[in-house]
Amino acid sequence: MLQETRVIMGLPVCVAVHDAGATADDIEAAFAVFTQADARFTPFRADSELSRLNRNQVCGISAEMQEVLDLAEETRVQSGGYFDIRRPDGALDPCGIVKGWAIEKAAQALRQRGLRDFFIDAGGDIQSCGLNAQGREWRVGIRNPFNPEEIVKCLRPRGAGVATSGTYLRGRHIYNPHDPSAPLDEIVSLTVIGPDILEADRFATACFAMGPAGILFIERLEGFEAYEIDAGGNARMTSGLGRYLA
Repeated sequence: MLQETRVIMGLPVCVAVHDAGATADDIEAAFAVFTQADARFTPFRADSELSRLNRNQVCGISAEMQEVLDLAEETRVQSGGYFDIRRPDGALDPCGIVKGWAIEKAAQALRQRGLRDFFIDAGGDIQSCGLNAQGREWRVGIRNPFNPEEIVKCLRPRGAGVATSGTYLRGRHIYNPHDPSAPLDEIVSLTVIGPDILEADRFATACFAMGPAGILFIERLEGFEAYEIDAGGNARMTSGLGRYLA
C-alpha cells in the first residue's frame, strides 16, 4: 500500500492507495488537489483568489471558486441559514466547505486514474473507497473528544463520507450565523455520514452550528446519519447509524 501524509491547508492530509500498480504519481495527483485548493481558497494568504476577492481585486472568478460559492449558498438555504460563509465583518470565508470539497475532488482524481481502493483523510474528514491492504472494508473511528486516544465508535463507511465538526481539537472556530456572539458549548463533537465527503462535511458544519437541534436535522435528512457527543459526555445517534457500525 502506498501511503503518505503532508501538512496542507494547515491540516495533516493522508492519502493511502492499495490498488495493484498504483504509483507515486497517483499519490501526487491527489495532493495536488489540496495544494491548489489551499492556494485558491485560504484566507491566510494575501495572494489567494479568496483574499483578492474579499479586497474586490478580482475581475472574474475561477470556475472552482464559483462552484464553491454556489455550494455554499445552496447549503445556506438548505440549513436555514446555519451555514453561512459570510463572516460578521462581511468577508467571505468558505473554509467550512472547502475541506470536504477538496477531499471529494482528490477522490475523483484517483478514480479518473483507474484507482478503486483508497483512503483520504484531511484533518479527520474521510473519504474511502473499496478495500484496505488486508482486503477488508475500510474502518473509521470516532474519537472520544475528552480523550482523543480513545475510539468510542467504529464505522464501516462503505464508500460514504465521514466528517466531524467539533471544538475539542481546533477550539471554537464554528459560530451560529443567527447569533454570532452566542457560544456553541452544548455539543463538543458531531460526526456526520453522508453520500460522499462533500455532502457530509457541509452538513456537519451547518448542524454543529444548530447545537442540540443539529442531530435532529440530520435525522430528517435522507441519506445521512450522525453521532453526537455533548459537553456532559452523553452520546446520541440517528436511528439508521447502526448500518455503518463495525
